[in-house]
Amino acid sequence: MAKIQLNGKKVVIKTNLSILDLLKKYKLNNKKIAIEHNGIIIQKNNYNKKFLKNNDKVEIVHFIGGG
Repeated sequence: MAKIQLNGKKVVIKTNLSILDLLKKYKLNNKKIAIEHNGIIIQKNNYNKKFLKNNDKVEIVHFIGGG
């Protein structure tokens, strides 16, 4: 198990979980979000290549349309 910070909250995840797996776990649509991993914005095509480890910090920002 690994402990990460997700949007400012400590959570426990499985070891070797990818960002894409994290999105699936929380049922998030990857088309309307941006992800920052340890201070770096991650390209959508790398979500399945970036694996989370202990003490990582992840921020997920949702895009919401409006007027």
